[in-house]
Amino acid sequence: MLRQYELVDLVKSYDPEADEDALNRAYVFAMKKHAGQFRTSGDPYYSHPIEVAGILTKFRLDCASIVAALLHDTVEDTDTTIDEVRTLFGDQVASLVDGLTKLALIEQKSGNSKQAENFRKLLLAMSDDIRVLLIKLADRLHNMRTLAYCPVEKRARIAKETLDIYAPLAERIGMQEVKDELEEIAFAELYKEAHDSIVARLNFLREQGSNIIEKIIETLEKDMQENGIDATVTGREKAPYSIWRKMQSKNASFEQLSDIMAFRICVDDISACYQALGVIHSKYHMVPRRFKDYISTPKPNGYQSIHTGVIGPEDTRIEVQIRTYQMHEIAEKGVAAHWAYKQGQKAEGRHFRWIRELLEILEQAENPEEFLENTKLEMYSDQVFCFTPKGDLIGLPRGSTPVDFAYAVHSKVGDTCVGAKVNGEIAPLRTVLQNGDQVEILTSKAQHPSTEWERFVITGKAKAAIRRYVRATKREQFMSLGKEILERLFKGENLEFSDRVLVNVMPHFEAETIEDIYAKVGEGLVTGWDVLKMAYPAYKQSKLDKMVKSIKAPLFRKKKKNDPLKIKGLIDNMAVGFGKCCHPLPGDRIVGIVTTGKGVTVHKIGCNMLSKFTSEPERWLDIDWGDDAESTFHTARIKVMLLNEPGALGDLSNLIAKEGANISNLNIVNRQLSYFELLIDIDVKDVEHLNQIISNLKSSKVVRSISRAQE
Repeated sequence: MLRQYELVDLVKSYDPEADEDALNRAYVFAMKKHAGQFRTSGDPYYSHPIEVAGILTKFRLDCASIVAALLHDTVEDTDTTIDEVRTLFGDQVASLVDGLTKLALIEQKSGNSKQAENFRKLLLAMSDDIRVLLIKLADRLHNMRTLAYCPVEKRARIAKETLDIYAPLAERIGMQEVKDELEEIAFAELYKEAHDSIVARLNFLREQGSNIIEKIIETLEKDMQENGIDATVTGREKAPYSIWRKMQSKNASFEQLSDIMAFRICVDDISACYQALGVIHSKYHMVPRRFKDYISTPKPNGYQSIHTGVIGPEDTRIEVQIRTYQMHEIAEKGVAAHWAYKQGQKAEGRHFRWIRELLEILEQAENPEEFLENTKLEMYSDQVFCFTPKGDLIGLPRGSTPVDFAYAVHSKVGDTCVGAKVNGEIAPLRTVLQNGDQVEILTSKAQHPSTEWERFVITGKAKAAIRRYVRATKREQFMSLGKEILERLFKGENLEFSDRVLVNVMPHFEAETIEDIYAKVGEGLVTGWDVLKMAYPAYKQSKLDKMVKSIKAPLFRKKKKNDPLKIKGLIDNMAVGFGKCCHPLPGDRIVGIVTTGKGVTVHKIGCNMLSKFTSEPERWLDIDWGDDAESTFHTARIKVMLLNEPGALGDLSNLIAKEGANISNLNIVNRQLSYFELLIDIDVKDVEHLNQIISNLKSSKVVRSISRAQE
């Protein structure tokens, strides 16, 4: 544990103007407040905030951050108040401590929803001041270092949260050292067998070629010297967790990986980087598809370096990273390497593009769990870099499409995207983008997000925006349908239907607005009768009771028989009806027509009624039957010419019953001396079932002709 004077000396070594008095007072304050408290390891509790402060000094953080680190647990775990911190140490420190305290209170609770809420609060806090994230990462790093002392049931949860949230965040702000250590400890905890296996293989390689790394370094140094390049060459092994992730993503064995050993060449300036690259490529064979230039196209976190894979010295496949010393500093320490917090300046995080994008996802997400899911998508994945027509660089997860690109440019561009040009040629919206593609998005004010997009987009931002639109559209449809249901019901009962009537029943249905009631009725969460009974309690005892009693049984039987059917291409729970004009069945090609106030009506392709909508293509929906379509019965209509003789109708009904179908309605439309013309509704499973019935009826001597009816 750092002593008081050691901590002060560390801060003063890189910030001579640091407030020494504040550092001394914070150190003593933390020790006094945490006196008598102990960690699970048995160490005095105050050792934790002191160690957190010590970690931050390695990244040269400003004085306010170090003071906040010393105090970050005092409000949560002692009788200290935020006002007391503000009085003793100022507004800036108090703001940092307050943000960290709120996070800690959420963190104590377990479960995915609390993890999601914790992440949401962390994002809001770090968008206000990025130092909250830096202190939080140091706090998590020290807790991970002492993870072995935690109860077994807590270790896995903490390790998984570290891999899911904190390590990716450390990578996003370029703090490679912190990321690597967090991943190493969490990996060893969660996947011990895999971790130990990879470590054992690395040890074996080290023993087999104990001096190979030194030989390669010597050779590369000699190559640089012979070409007049002043450089420092170092070698390293890839971290076990990084090896494991690459094995998983590429479905490759340990032996198939080519970049287990990496060598870094650091030079003075950018021109020397490309000069060194020329030397490497002129002397050694380059491994195809292993070259990446992050100097001309830096990563979103500011990382810059040239990566190339070659068959290097000793005929060994290696990765060579070439960068300047300044780039190396940024690569290791990230945002903390170019610290600019002097004289009490605030460190807002909103200028980071990725934080702004996460904030947009937060605004669009329906709940914390959805937010966590989408932001995980946003933080993971290798990246591809594409260009706008103006030459601006957009970084996207690998596998992204033009729709992902459109949303990365701006939410409005994504919402109105109708097409895309990739490298000057029209391309489908589901095209997978490659490194270096130039993408031009075509937009239209009349366009809106399609539910189909969610099937192929990759980025969390795109998924969140599409889901937001779907929710809004679905609500509008439910509201329209619900209002029509209530208007028709109240009018049929000769009762007043007005806003005044509905306002009085809002509290009963937990509705904040009248539109909420409409939406609940349209979605089926509340019935129209429920609203009517609540609006007119006295009416419930008279006419309504009789009506409910008379329709209750058949209504419930029907609902049990016909559960909601899923139609592919429609929003879940959308109001769906089937055209009485054509009676579509599973097996028929179908189309959906949006009907104002009634949801969507399903018609057969070729239905005569569709001609009415030829001038309104925006109302047409491309749909198909769901996988469960044949699990229930559907109404089909047949037209039968039946001989007028005794027992003919009985024979007809018996033939239909033998095929496992049921007559639900029968209408005589034409009566002649020798025959009857009938329209019969029968419940069947699908088109094949209906065709079998028609085939059997054609063979009957009482049936003169039969066909499927259509108006």
